[in-house]
Amino acid sequence: MIPVRDNIPTKRFPVVTVALIAINAAVWLLYELPDLNKAVVESGWIPCEVNGVCDPPGPSWPVDAVTSMFMHGSWIHIIGNMLFLWIFGNNIEDRLGRLWFVVFYFAAGFAATALQTFITLRFGTVEDSFVPNVGASGAIAGVLGAYFLLYPHARVLSFVILVVVLVPIEVPAMVFLGIWFLFQLWQGGFDLLAPTGSGAGGVAFFAHIGGFLLGVIVGLVLRGRDRPRAPAWPRSEL
Repeated sequence: MIPVRDNIPTKRFPVVTVALIAINAAVWLLYELPDLNKAVVESGWIPCEVNGVCDPPGPSWPVDAVTSMFMHGSWIHIIGNMLFLWIFGNNIEDRLGRLWFVVFYFAAGFAATALQTFITLRFGTVEDSFVPNVGASGAIAGVLGAYFLLYPHARVLSFVILVVVLVPIEVPAMVFLGIWFLFQLWQGGFDLLAPTGSGAGGVAFFAHIGGFLLGVIVGLVLRGRDRPRAPAWPRSEL
């Protein structure tokens, strides 16, 4: 399914969401496109940096953890990520506020990288640990997880591929994001069974899972905070 828009209006212009999209686009156009392979190696996240097996060119791994979140591997990769960020990010920014949205976005990205790195180093091969990880998918997955909890009854206009025809339909956000997450779990299972095989498809599915789960946790916290409290028991003054 390809999302087009949701039906939740925002109270103010999503400055941070637009800024993140602009930064990602600038990095792609001005830094990556001239020499994609060199840029990915220099600024991507390489799991073997953590355990000292490799010493790739570029800055230290804490810096790479940030820069890799603004890197992408293809036109489809960046367009898909930015589409999801635009549709779902503006509402989460609206709910959290601009400053906390920035904090949350990066926290989700770091959680995604941490889980993917753990899976790669624990279950993958040495060759797997040398493969650079790039993309905003983990951070955006956190946005999706928070949206899943905070706006479950929202409607998402989506294009669904039926045979070779794109059919526009509206589906509940919980269904759309639930299917998306189940797909990540399914593909992540193949990634565990065959880390370098076709099941992985070159996509860090456990980064998506880690980011989404952090977003769900944040959504639970926000829902609990917003739940109305029971009124105090009335009393008479003596």
